[in-house]
Amino acid sequence: MTTFDSSSCSSCKSCKSCFALRTTKKENRVIDNVNDGPTKKTVIEPTMLIERLANNKKTRIRPEIARMAPYTPIVPFEVLSRRLGRSAENIIKLDANENPYGASPRVYAALGDIARSPLNYHIYPDPGSTALREALSEYTGIDASHLVAGHGADELIDLVIRLFIAPGDVVLNCPPTFGMYPFDTELNGGRVVNVPRRSDFSVDVEAVVSLVERYQEQEKVMHEPAPKLLFLTSPNNPDGGLLGDDELRELLGLPLIVVLDEAYIEFASPATSISKKMSMQQRRMRVTQRDVIAPTNPSERHANNKKSRAQWVLEHENLIVLRTFSKWAGLAGLRVGYGIFPLWLVPELMKIKQPYNVNVAGAAAAIASLQDVAYLMENVRKIVEERERLFAALEEVDFLEPVPSHANFLLCRVLGRPAAELKEELARQGILVRYFGTPGLREYVRISVGKPEETAALLQALTA
Repeated sequence: MTTFDSSSCSSCKSCKSCFALRTTKKENRVIDNVNDGPTKKTVIEPTMLIERLANNKKTRIRPEIARMAPYTPIVPFEVLSRRLGRSAENIIKLDANENPYGASPRVYAALGDIARSPLNYHIYPDPGSTALREALSEYTGIDASHLVAGHGADELIDLVIRLFIAPGDVVLNCPPTFGMYPFDTELNGGRVVNVPRRSDFSVDVEAVVSLVERYQEQEKVMHEPAPKLLFLTSPNNPDGGLLGDDELRELLGLPLIVVLDEAYIEFASPATSISKKMSMQQRRMRVTQRDVIAPTNPSERHANNKKSRAQWVLEHENLIVLRTFSKWAGLAGLRVGYGIFPLWLVPELMKIKQPYNVNVAGAAAAIASLQDVAYLMENVRKIVEERERLFAALEEVDFLEPVPSHANFLLCRVLGRPAAELKEELARQGILVRYFGTPGLREYVRISVGKPEETAALLQALTA
Protein backbone atom coordinates (compact mmCIF):
# COMPACT_ATOMS: atom_id res chain seq x y z
CA MET A 1 0.00 0.00 0.00
CA THR A 2 1.37 3.39 -1.00
CA THR A 3 1.58 5.89 1.82
CA PHE A 4 2.88 9.39 2.33
CA ASP A 5 3.59 11.59 5.26
CA SER A 6 0.85 14.13 5.90
CA SER A 7 3.37 16.96 5.86
CA SER A 8 5.60 16.11 2.91
CA CYS A 9 6.11 14.02 -0.20
CA SER A 10 9.00 12.07 -1.57
CA SER A 11 9.63 14.54 -4.38
CA CYS A 12 9.87 18.03 -2.97
CA LYS A 13 9.46 17.41 0.78
CA SER A 14 6.91 20.18 0.99
CA CYS A 15 3.75 19.55 -1.03
CA LYS A 16 1.22 16.75 -1.24
CA SER A 17 0.10 17.51 -4.77
CA CYS A 18 3.06 16.12 -6.69
CA PHE A 19 2.83 12.82 -4.81
CA ALA A 20 -0.88 12.61 -5.59
CA LEU A 21 -0.33 13.21 -9.26
CA ARG A 22 2.42 10.61 -9.45
CA THR A 23 0.45 7.90 -7.68
CA THR A 24 -3.05 8.53 -9.03
CA LYS A 25 -2.73 6.10 -11.93
CA LYS A 26 -1.05 3.43 -9.84
CA GLU A 27 -3.26 3.24 -6.78
CA ASN A 28 -6.96 2.90 -6.11
CA ARG A 29 -7.25 2.50 -2.35
CA VAL A 30 -9.74 3.59 0.28
CA ILE A 31 -8.90 6.20 2.86
CA ASP A 32 -7.12 4.65 5.80
CA ASN A 33 -4.96 5.72 8.68
CA VAL A 34 -2.04 3.52 9.54
CA ASN A 35 0.59 3.74 12.18
CA ASP A 36 3.87 2.90 10.50
CA GLY A 37 6.44 3.42 13.13
CA PRO A 38 6.47 6.71 15.00
CA THR A 39 4.93 8.77 12.14
CA LYS A 40 1.24 8.64 11.39
CA LYS A 41 0.67 8.41 7.64
CA THR A 42 -2.44 8.82 5.55
CA VAL A 43 -3.55 6.82 2.57
CA ILE A 44 -5.94 8.79 0.35
CA GLU A 45 -8.05 7.39 -2.45
CA PRO A 46 -6.63 8.88 -5.70
CA THR A 47 -10.09 9.71 -7.08
CA MET A 48 -10.66 11.89 -4.03
CA LEU A 49 -7.26 13.52 -4.56
CA ILE A 50 -8.21 14.38 -8.12
CA GLU A 51 -11.48 15.88 -6.96
CA ARG A 52 -9.71 17.86 -4.26
CA LEU A 53 -7.13 19.21 -6.66
CA ALA A 54 -9.81 20.08 -9.21
CA ASN A 55 -11.70 22.05 -6.60
CA ASN A 56 -8.61 23.91 -5.40
CA LYS A 57 -6.55 24.45 -8.55
CA LYS A 58 -8.01 27.88 -9.31
CA THR A 59 -7.03 29.10 -5.87
CA ARG A 60 -3.44 28.97 -7.08
CA ILE A 61 -4.17 31.44 -9.91
CA ARG A 62 -3.99 35.16 -9.23
CA PRO A 63 -7.57 36.22 -8.41
CA GLU A 64 -7.54 39.17 -10.81
CA ILE A 65 -6.58 36.85 -13.69
CA ALA A 66 -9.23 34.31 -12.75
CA ARG A 67 -11.78 37.14 -12.98
CA MET A 68 -10.49 38.50 -16.30
CA ALA A 69 -12.38 38.15 -19.53
CA PRO A 70 -10.10 36.90 -22.33
CA TYR A 71 -9.13 39.22 -25.17
CA THR A 72 -10.99 38.27 -28.35
CA PRO A 73 -8.55 38.15 -31.27
CA ILE A 74 -9.43 37.70 -34.92
CA VAL A 75 -9.80 34.03 -35.91
CA PRO A 76 -6.87 32.82 -38.10
CA PHE A 77 -7.50 32.63 -41.83
CA GLU A 78 -7.11 28.85 -42.07
CA VAL A 79 -9.63 28.33 -39.26
CA LEU A 80 -12.09 30.67 -40.96
CA SER A 81 -11.64 28.81 -44.21
CA ARG A 82 -12.60 25.50 -42.58
CA ARG A 83 -15.43 27.04 -40.58
CA LEU A 84 -17.02 28.72 -43.60
CA GLY A 85 -16.37 25.84 -45.95
CA ARG A 86 -14.67 28.20 -48.38
CA SER A 87 -11.18 28.32 -49.82
CA ALA A 88 -9.02 31.23 -48.76
CA GLU A 89 -9.30 32.67 -52.26
CA ASN A 90 -13.06 32.96 -51.82
CA ILE A 91 -12.93 34.84 -48.51
CA ILE A 92 -12.83 38.63 -48.34
CA LYS A 93 -11.23 39.56 -45.03
CA LEU A 94 -12.33 43.02 -43.87
CA ASP A 95 -12.35 42.38 -40.11
CA ALA A 96 -8.83 43.08 -38.81
CA ASN A 97 -7.69 46.38 -40.39
CA GLU A 98 -4.90 44.60 -42.24
CA ASN A 99 -3.22 46.21 -45.23
CA PRO A 100 -4.67 44.58 -48.38
CA TYR A 101 -1.54 45.43 -50.39
CA GLY A 102 0.83 43.68 -48.02
CA ALA A 103 4.47 44.46 -47.39
CA SER A 104 7.04 46.15 -49.59
CA PRO A 105 8.85 43.92 -52.12
CA ARG A 106 12.03 44.93 -50.32
CA VAL A 107 10.77 43.09 -47.23
CA TYR A 108 10.63 39.79 -49.09
CA ALA A 109 14.10 40.43 -50.50
CA ALA A 110 15.45 41.24 -47.03
CA LEU A 111 13.95 38.06 -45.55
CA GLY A 112 15.42 36.07 -48.40
CA ASP A 113 18.83 37.55 -47.65
CA ILE A 114 18.48 36.43 -44.04
CA ALA A 115 17.50 32.93 -45.13
CA ARG A 116 20.66 32.68 -47.21
CA SER A 117 22.92 34.04 -44.48
CA PRO A 118 24.91 31.57 -42.38
CA LEU A 119 24.94 33.97 -39.43
CA ASN A 120 21.48 35.23 -38.53
CA TYR A 121 18.81 32.79 -37.38
CA HIS A 122 20.90 30.99 -34.78
CA ILE A 123 22.35 34.22 -33.36
CA TYR A 124 20.39 36.32 -30.87
CA PRO A 125 19.30 39.71 -32.25
CA ASP A 126 20.59 43.07 -31.06
CA PRO A 127 18.85 43.68 -27.70
CA GLY A 128 18.87 47.42 -28.36
CA SER A 129 17.50 47.19 -31.93
CA THR A 130 20.15 49.76 -32.82
CA ALA A 131 19.86 49.63 -36.62
CA LEU A 132 16.06 49.74 -36.47
CA ARG A 133 16.01 52.69 -34.09
CA GLU A 134 18.43 54.59 -36.33
CA ALA A 135 16.18 53.96 -39.33
CA LEU A 136 13.15 55.03 -37.27
CA SER A 137 14.95 58.21 -36.29
CA GLU A 138 15.29 59.09 -39.95
CA TYR A 139 11.62 58.29 -40.58
CA THR A 140 10.20 60.17 -37.60
CA GLY A 141 12.69 63.02 -37.42
CA ILE A 142 13.29 62.20 -33.73
CA ASP A 143 16.61 61.24 -32.20
CA ALA A 144 17.04 57.50 -31.61
CA SER A 145 17.63 58.12 -27.90
CA HIS A 146 13.86 58.69 -27.57
CA LEU A 147 12.89 55.49 -29.39
CA VAL A 148 12.21 51.98 -28.08
CA ALA A 149 11.34 49.12 -30.44
CA GLY A 150 8.92 46.39 -29.45
CA HIS A 151 7.40 43.10 -30.51
CA GLY A 152 4.42 45.01 -31.83
CA ALA A 153 2.99 48.07 -30.13
CA ASP A 154 1.09 45.62 -27.91
CA GLU A 155 4.31 44.73 -26.12
CA LEU A 156 5.00 48.39 -25.43
CA ILE A 157 1.49 48.89 -24.01
CA ASP A 158 2.18 46.05 -21.61
CA LEU A 159 5.64 47.39 -20.73
CA VAL A 160 4.32 50.87 -19.95
CA ILE A 161 1.68 49.43 -17.65
CA ARG A 162 4.24 47.17 -15.95
CA LEU A 163 6.50 50.16 -15.44
CA PHE A 164 3.91 52.38 -13.73
CA ILE A 165 1.11 50.26 -12.34
CA ALA A 166 1.30 48.45 -9.01
CA PRO A 167 -1.64 46.25 -7.92
CA GLY A 168 -4.68 48.44 -7.37
CA ASP A 169 -3.34 51.48 -9.25
CA VAL A 170 -5.78 53.21 -11.59
CA VAL A 171 -5.58 53.42 -15.39
CA LEU A 172 -8.04 55.65 -17.25
CA ASN A 173 -9.61 54.23 -20.41
CA CYS A 174 -11.96 55.93 -22.87
CA PRO A 175 -14.16 53.29 -24.47
CA PRO A 176 -15.11 52.31 -27.03
CA THR A 177 -11.45 51.97 -27.98
CA PHE A 178 -8.68 49.39 -28.39
CA GLY A 179 -9.27 46.45 -26.05
CA MET A 180 -5.64 45.86 -25.10
CA TYR A 181 -5.54 48.81 -22.67
CA PRO A 182 -7.96 47.29 -20.12
CA PHE A 183 -6.69 43.78 -20.88
CA ASP A 184 -3.07 44.58 -20.01
CA THR A 185 -4.11 46.70 -17.03
CA GLU A 186 -6.04 43.81 -15.49
CA LEU A 187 -3.26 41.39 -16.40
CA ASN A 188 -0.87 43.49 -14.34
CA GLY A 189 -3.22 43.87 -11.37
CA GLY A 190 -4.25 47.43 -12.12
CA ARG A 191 -7.74 48.88 -11.91
CA VAL A 192 -9.45 50.18 -15.04
CA VAL A 193 -11.67 53.24 -14.69
CA ASN A 194 -13.67 53.95 -17.83
CA VAL A 195 -14.61 57.42 -19.02
CA PRO A 196 -16.98 56.65 -21.91
CA ARG A 197 -16.71 58.65 -25.11
CA ARG A 198 -19.49 60.92 -26.26
CA SER A 199 -22.13 59.72 -28.70
CA ASP A 200 -19.96 60.96 -31.60
CA PHE A 201 -17.02 58.91 -30.23
CA SER A 202 -15.01 61.99 -29.25
CA VAL A 203 -13.15 61.99 -25.93
CA ASP A 204 -15.13 63.55 -23.09
CA VAL A 205 -12.23 65.73 -21.95
CA GLU A 206 -14.32 67.54 -19.36
CA ALA A 207 -15.31 64.24 -17.74
CA VAL A 208 -11.67 63.04 -17.68
CA VAL A 209 -10.48 66.27 -16.06
CA SER A 210 -13.31 66.21 -13.51
CA LEU A 211 -12.58 62.59 -12.61
CA VAL A 212 -8.87 63.23 -12.08
CA GLU A 213 -9.65 66.24 -9.89
CA ARG A 214 -12.00 64.12 -7.74
CA TYR A 215 -9.30 61.48 -7.35
CA GLN A 216 -6.83 64.17 -6.28
CA GLU A 217 -9.20 65.28 -3.52
CA GLN A 218 -9.74 61.70 -2.39
CA GLU A 219 -5.99 61.13 -2.36
CA LYS A 220 -5.60 63.98 0.13
CA VAL A 221 -8.41 62.79 2.40
CA MET A 222 -8.57 59.00 1.96
CA HIS A 223 -5.05 58.35 0.63
CA GLU A 224 -6.54 56.60 -2.39
CA PRO A 225 -4.04 56.80 -5.28
CA ALA A 226 -4.92 59.05 -8.21
CA PRO A 227 -4.82 57.68 -11.79
CA LYS A 228 -1.34 57.18 -13.16
CA LEU A 229 -2.00 56.50 -16.86
CA LEU A 230 -4.48 57.68 -19.49
CA PHE A 231 -4.68 55.72 -22.75
CA LEU A 232 -5.89 57.46 -25.91
CA THR A 233 -5.90 56.47 -29.57
CA SER A 234 -5.69 58.85 -32.52
CA PRO A 235 -7.15 57.88 -34.94
CA ASN A 236 -9.33 55.94 -32.54
CA ASN A 237 -10.17 52.30 -33.10
CA PRO A 238 -13.01 51.50 -33.89
CA ASP A 239 -14.38 54.83 -35.18
CA GLY A 240 -11.33 56.45 -36.81
CA GLY A 241 -11.70 59.84 -35.10
CA LEU A 242 -8.76 62.14 -34.36
CA LEU A 243 -7.95 63.76 -31.04
CA GLY A 244 -7.75 67.56 -31.36
CA ASP A 245 -4.67 69.57 -30.43
CA ASP A 246 -6.49 71.60 -27.79
CA GLU A 247 -7.96 68.45 -26.24
CA LEU A 248 -4.56 66.81 -26.00
CA ARG A 249 -2.97 69.93 -24.50
CA GLU A 250 -5.63 70.05 -21.79
CA LEU A 251 -5.15 66.38 -20.96
CA LEU A 252 -1.37 66.80 -20.84
CA GLY A 253 -1.94 69.36 -18.10
CA LEU A 254 -3.17 66.59 -15.79
CA PRO A 255 -0.81 64.95 -13.26
CA LEU A 256 -0.56 61.62 -15.10
CA ILE A 257 1.14 59.96 -18.05
CA VAL A 258 -0.75 60.25 -21.35
CA VAL A 259 -0.16 57.31 -23.71
CA LEU A 260 -1.20 58.21 -27.26
CA ASP A 261 -1.54 55.23 -29.60
CA GLU A 262 -0.96 56.24 -33.24
CA ALA A 263 -1.32 52.83 -34.88
CA TYR A 264 -3.31 54.34 -37.77
CA ILE A 265 -1.70 57.77 -38.04
CA GLU A 266 -0.32 57.26 -41.54
CA PHE A 267 -3.91 57.15 -42.82
CA ALA A 268 -4.90 60.40 -41.09
CA SER A 269 -6.09 63.41 -43.05
CA PRO A 270 -5.13 67.05 -42.34
CA ALA A 271 -8.81 67.99 -42.13
CA THR A 272 -12.09 66.20 -41.59
CA SER A 273 -14.52 67.11 -44.34
CA ILE A 274 -16.32 64.02 -45.54
CA SER A 275 -19.74 64.87 -46.94
CA LYS A 276 -22.26 63.50 -49.38
CA LYS A 277 -22.27 66.95 -50.94
CA MET A 278 -18.64 66.58 -51.99
CA SER A 279 -18.21 65.07 -55.43
CA MET A 280 -16.01 62.02 -55.94
CA GLN A 281 -13.59 64.17 -57.91
CA GLN A 282 -13.35 66.59 -54.96
CA ARG A 283 -12.78 63.67 -52.61
CA ARG A 284 -10.06 62.31 -54.84
CA MET A 285 -8.36 65.71 -55.06
CA ARG A 286 -8.43 66.06 -51.27
CA VAL A 287 -6.89 62.62 -50.84
CA THR A 288 -4.15 62.95 -53.42
CA GLN A 289 -3.18 66.57 -52.79
CA ARG A 290 -3.54 66.94 -49.02
CA ASP A 291 -4.14 63.72 -47.13
CA VAL A 292 -1.13 61.61 -48.01
CA ILE A 293 2.16 62.76 -49.50
CA ALA A 294 4.68 60.18 -50.61
CA PRO A 295 8.07 61.70 -49.75
CA THR A 296 10.56 61.92 -52.57
CA ASN A 297 13.76 61.92 -50.55
CA PRO A 298 14.84 60.56 -47.16
CA SER A 299 15.01 63.97 -45.51
CA GLU A 300 11.27 64.40 -46.11
CA ARG A 301 10.24 60.99 -44.85
CA HIS A 302 8.71 62.19 -41.60
CA ALA A 303 6.71 64.88 -43.43
CA ASN A 304 3.87 62.42 -44.10
CA ASN A 305 3.04 62.18 -40.39
CA LYS A 306 1.18 65.52 -40.37
CA LYS A 307 -1.21 64.53 -37.61
CA SER A 308 1.34 62.68 -35.49
CA ARG A 309 2.18 64.06 -32.06
CA ALA A 310 5.57 62.33 -32.00
CA GLN A 311 7.37 65.68 -31.88
CA TRP A 312 5.25 66.70 -28.89
CA VAL A 313 7.12 64.16 -26.77
CA LEU A 314 10.17 66.43 -26.93
CA GLU A 315 8.15 69.16 -25.19
CA HIS A 316 6.03 67.12 -22.77
CA GLU A 317 7.63 64.93 -20.13
CA ASN A 318 4.33 63.08 -19.54
CA LEU A 319 3.56 62.08 -23.14
CA ILE A 320 4.25 58.71 -24.77
CA VAL A 321 3.45 58.05 -28.45
CA LEU A 322 3.15 54.49 -29.75
CA ARG A 323 3.36 53.44 -33.41
CA THR A 324 3.30 50.19 -35.40
CA PHE A 325 4.36 48.66 -38.72
CA SER A 326 1.27 46.44 -38.82
CA LYS A 327 -1.05 48.79 -40.72
CA TRP A 328 0.70 51.18 -43.08
CA ALA A 329 3.65 48.87 -43.76
CA GLY A 330 1.70 45.59 -43.95
CA LEU A 331 3.78 43.76 -41.33
CA ALA A 332 1.00 42.61 -38.99
CA GLY A 333 2.26 39.01 -39.11
CA LEU A 334 5.78 39.96 -38.00
CA ARG A 335 4.83 42.09 -34.95
CA VAL A 336 7.04 45.18 -34.95
CA GLY A 337 6.18 48.42 -33.19
CA TYR A 338 7.95 51.32 -31.55
CA GLY A 339 7.40 54.11 -29.10
CA ILE A 340 8.57 57.68 -28.72
CA PHE A 341 9.33 58.34 -25.06
CA PRO A 342 10.65 61.16 -22.87
CA LEU A 343 14.34 60.57 -22.23
CA TRP A 344 13.82 59.94 -18.53
CA LEU A 345 11.68 56.88 -19.32
CA VAL A 346 13.87 55.14 -21.87
CA PRO A 347 16.42 53.58 -19.45
CA GLU A 348 13.61 52.21 -17.29
CA LEU A 349 11.86 50.62 -20.26
CA MET A 350 15.09 49.14 -21.58
CA LYS A 351 15.65 47.69 -18.12
CA ILE A 352 12.36 45.78 -17.95
CA LYS A 353 11.81 44.71 -21.55
CA GLN A 354 12.72 41.22 -22.71
CA PRO A 355 16.36 41.31 -23.93
CA TYR A 356 15.72 40.09 -27.48
CA ASN A 357 12.18 41.30 -28.00
CA VAL A 358 12.42 42.20 -31.71
CA ASN A 359 13.50 39.17 -33.68
CA VAL A 360 15.86 39.12 -36.64
CA ALA A 361 13.13 38.74 -39.27
CA GLY A 362 10.96 41.47 -37.79
CA ALA A 363 13.83 43.94 -37.55
CA ALA A 364 14.99 43.22 -41.11
CA ALA A 365 11.44 43.64 -42.45
CA ALA A 366 10.92 46.92 -40.61
CA ILE A 367 14.22 48.37 -41.82
CA ALA A 368 13.44 47.30 -45.39
CA SER A 369 10.04 49.00 -45.09
CA LEU A 370 11.69 52.23 -43.99
CA GLN A 371 13.91 52.02 -47.07
CA ASP A 372 10.81 51.91 -49.27
CA VAL A 373 8.54 54.54 -47.74
CA ALA A 374 7.46 56.00 -51.10
CA TYR A 375 6.14 52.62 -52.26
CA LEU A 376 4.27 52.02 -49.01
CA MET A 377 2.83 55.53 -48.88
CA GLU A 378 1.47 55.03 -52.38
CA ASN A 379 -0.41 52.03 -50.98
CA VAL A 380 -1.60 54.19 -48.11
CA ARG A 381 -2.86 56.73 -50.67
CA LYS A 382 -4.81 53.97 -52.43
CA ILE A 383 -6.37 52.87 -49.16
CA VAL A 384 -7.37 56.41 -48.19
CA GLU A 385 -8.88 56.98 -51.64
CA GLU A 386 -10.78 53.70 -51.38
CA ARG A 387 -11.95 54.66 -47.90
CA GLU A 388 -13.55 57.79 -49.33
CA ARG A 389 -15.21 55.84 -52.13
CA LEU A 390 -16.47 53.20 -49.69
CA PHE A 391 -17.81 55.85 -47.33
CA ALA A 392 -19.82 57.47 -50.11
CA ALA A 393 -21.21 54.12 -51.22
CA LEU A 394 -22.16 53.03 -47.69
CA GLU A 395 -24.03 56.29 -47.19
CA GLU A 396 -26.36 55.10 -49.96
CA VAL A 397 -27.17 51.83 -48.16
CA ASP A 398 -30.45 52.59 -46.39
CA PHE A 399 -29.71 50.49 -43.29
CA LEU A 400 -26.17 51.79 -42.67
CA GLU A 401 -24.80 55.03 -41.20
CA PRO A 402 -21.00 55.17 -41.71
CA VAL A 403 -18.91 57.28 -39.33
CA PRO A 404 -16.27 59.61 -40.92
CA SER A 405 -12.84 58.06 -40.42
CA HIS A 406 -9.16 58.95 -40.58
CA ALA A 407 -8.03 55.32 -40.42
CA ASN A 408 -8.14 52.31 -42.75
CA PHE A 409 -11.62 51.26 -41.62
CA LEU A 410 -15.17 52.55 -41.35
CA LEU A 411 -17.50 52.06 -38.41
CA CYS A 412 -21.12 51.72 -39.49
CA ARG A 413 -24.28 51.92 -37.44
CA VAL A 414 -26.77 49.26 -38.50
CA LEU A 415 -30.39 50.38 -38.65
CA GLY A 416 -33.53 48.28 -38.47
CA ARG A 417 -31.81 44.95 -37.84
CA PRO A 418 -29.29 43.49 -35.36
CA ALA A 419 -25.71 44.33 -36.28
CA ALA A 420 -24.61 40.82 -35.26
CA GLU A 421 -27.09 39.38 -37.74
CA LEU A 422 -25.63 41.49 -40.56
CA LYS A 423 -22.14 40.32 -39.64
CA GLU A 424 -23.22 36.66 -39.80
CA GLU A 425 -25.08 37.15 -43.09
CA LEU A 426 -21.98 38.66 -44.70
CA ALA A 427 -19.84 35.82 -43.31
CA ARG A 428 -22.09 33.28 -44.98
CA GLN A 429 -21.26 35.04 -48.24
CA GLY A 430 -17.55 34.87 -47.46
CA ILE A 431 -17.17 38.53 -46.42
CA LEU A 432 -15.79 39.08 -42.93
CA VAL A 433 -16.43 42.28 -40.96
CA ARG A 434 -16.00 42.98 -37.24
CA TYR A 435 -18.78 43.00 -34.68
CA PHE A 436 -17.87 43.80 -31.08
CA GLY A 437 -21.07 43.43 -29.09
CA THR A 438 -19.70 45.67 -26.33
CA PRO A 439 -21.31 48.75 -24.73
CA GLY A 440 -21.57 51.60 -27.21
CA LEU A 441 -20.97 49.30 -30.19
CA ARG A 442 -23.82 46.79 -30.20
CA GLU A 443 -25.50 48.57 -33.11
CA TYR A 444 -22.31 48.81 -35.17
CA VAL A 445 -20.06 46.81 -37.45
CA ARG A 446 -16.53 47.84 -38.45
CA ILE A 447 -15.41 47.36 -42.04
CA SER A 448 -11.74 47.44 -42.98
CA VAL A 449 -10.89 49.15 -46.27
CA GLY A 450 -9.86 46.64 -48.91
CA LYS A 451 -9.01 46.81 -52.59
CA PRO A 452 -11.57 48.17 -55.08
CA GLU A 453 -12.67 44.68 -56.10
CA GLU A 454 -13.28 43.80 -52.45
CA THR A 455 -15.35 46.94 -52.02
CA ALA A 456 -17.39 45.95 -55.06
CA ALA A 457 -18.09 42.49 -53.61
CA LEU A 458 -19.08 43.98 -50.26
CA LEU A 459 -21.47 46.47 -51.83
CA GLN A 460 -23.02 43.75 -53.96
CA ALA A 461 -23.64 41.66 -50.86
CA LEU A 462 -25.12 44.62 -48.98
CA THR A 463 -27.49 45.62 -51.75
CA ALA A 464 -28.51 42.18 -53.02
